[in-house]
Amino acid sequence: MFLHSFNKFFSRFFPAPSFFVAPSFGLDVGDDSLKFMELKNTKTGIRIGRHGEINIPAGIIESGKIKNSVRIEEILLKLRSQSGIKSVRVSLPEEQIYLFKLRLEKLGLVNIRESIELVLEEHVPVAAEDAIFDYELLGEDAQSLELQVAVIPKNVIEDYLAVFKNANIRIQSFELEAQAISRAVIKKGNMGTYMIVDFGERRTGIFIVSRGVVMFTSTLDVGGMMLNEMIMKNFKVSFEEAEKMKRKYGLQRNTTANREIFSVLLNSVSILRDEVAKHFLYWHTHKDEEGRSNPPIEKIILCGGDSNLIGLVDYFSVSMKTPVEMANVWVNIIDTENYVPEINFKQALSFAASLGLALGDISDR
Repeated sequence: MFLHSFNKFFSRFFPAPSFFVAPSFGLDVGDDSLKFMELKNTKTGIRIGRHGEINIPAGIIESGKIKNSVRIEEILLKLRSQSGIKSVRVSLPEEQIYLFKLRLEKLGLVNIRESIELVLEEHVPVAAEDAIFDYELLGEDAQSLELQVAVIPKNVIEDYLAVFKNANIRIQSFELEAQAISRAVIKKGNMGTYMIVDFGERRTGIFIVSRGVVMFTSTLDVGGMMLNEMIMKNFKVSFEEAEKMKRKYGLQRNTTANREIFSVLLNSVSILRDEVAKHFLYWHTHKDEEGRSNPPIEKIILCGGDSNLIGLVDYFSVSMKTPVEMANVWVNIIDTENYVPEINFKQALSFAASLGLALGDISDR
């Protein structure tokens, strides 16, 4: 889980040249696909440039780890050739990152990074010499500092650096996928507390963001593909037909046909709901080392390619008894009343991470 400071940390190793003003590319790396998005600063505001998605065959990346470097290099070379991408901000896999909160006493504190390193192994199952980490300052008082620390195994970073280098694509910075998504869907300057549910094709990310910092992430192996498979199995239809049925009916119950599909989909969606509810409850009941409660979650924001399932917002709203809304991935990018993006609202939901990555580059200028 990579914070603003983690992003700055990597930027120090991969600094952007002073003449770099455009384009700004964000590249969201997943187990199943690469999603890329270009944002351009123009006289009329930020505009969408080149964008798209390239599928990654199974077994090349698994749970964020590169398993076949030769094949992913070939895919990156194809991406560079087709899109012209030469420099990118890249998302890092949630599954490989550890996040924890740490309080350091100011008395005797000489170097924050060295102090974190000394206690790193008490919080994560990675030896200090095998880890790369950075931190975000959450707050401080006269006696201590409160930090949010992000850690990733060094070999994971080295594998990503190697394949991008061999594909002749410069990594401008790495960033936590959850942080990129939050930058895209939470209004800039909003210091509230929100739960983001990124409902993707094969997995769902559950994030809690507070004061602009990712405080918690979890990944669940439930996605839109599971819904398709349930429809295929129960109605004996093809994958293509199952996708059509899912999109057409969703979680509606106003006809006999709808009720049948609703019952099938509910089995999978309820698993997701239960996980969301579990993390929601934990956040509101867990106290820190000083006995302080977490700030309450103000609302749940849905994004991801399968988050636009008909009835999903209503289902979560009723189940969770808290405000739930679809993400607006353009909230910090464009005024949709004056400019209509090249990709529609539903498509854009699956590009939240790549949009947030690209937006971070523009925000840093």
